[in-house]
Amino acid sequence: MRFDLAITKTLNAGSRRFRLDARLATDATRLVLFGPSGAGKSLCLRALAGLLTPDAGHIRVAGRTLYDSAERVNLPARTRRVGFVFQNYALFPHLTVRENVAFGLRWPLRRLRPGEETRVDETLASFGLDGLAGCLPRDLSGGQRQRTALARALVTEPDLLLLDEPFSALDAPLRGRLRAELAAVLDRTGLPAVLVTHDPEEAAQFAQAVALVQHGCVEEMLGPGHARPVSAGTLALAFDAS
Repeated sequence: MRFDLAITKTLNAGSRRFRLDARLATDATRLVLFGPSGAGKSLCLRALAGLLTPDAGHIRVAGRTLYDSAERVNLPARTRRVGFVFQNYALFPHLTVRENVAFGLRWPLRRLRPGEETRVDETLASFGLDGLAGCLPRDLSGGQRQRTALARALVTEPDLLLLDEPFSALDAPLRGRLRAELAAVLDRTGLPAVLVTHDPEEAAQFAQAVALVQHGCVEEMLGPGHARPVSAGTLALAFDAS
């Protein structure tokens, strides 16, 4: 299985209690976690990244075990080789586009090697950012910031790409264009990716498989090998029923 996840996690905040009990398995390369706000989608994403430790269960991606409570495996976030694109892009405001993209290769704050310099240049060019390399984030449009965040996540050549509603701040035509561009990059590289969204059109355009998440559980899987195919109509109805 490309994605094999079965985790539980109980979170308490004052008198409020939330239990995540998420289980899914799919051979799809592009997986979408779909559902309303507060359903537990981003918690799953954080667990995949190593930013949240489950109470029990396992996480395997492309045959690699990232977490297994029974086997006492819990790879640190820095060794999971995960690229993460956040909803607010999380660009460093004082760094140029090139410096932002190169940042992931410079941990722990070392100089780039010659091959890495070339990789940064090629990544900037592939996202149409080479002419903006010296600009600061405040001088970029929303789409340019998004491309910078994607370039920074992909320049490290990760084994997994995680996307937490990364297109939500963009207008509809630009969202669609960037989703198509990203899907083409993922198809070309074969890189597994997980996208969190509550937008039916976005999920249908991007996904090969969709996990319907509600109240901390995966209620249904859509896509090849499952009972129902992925479609915007099906997702809209599922969202309305949640």
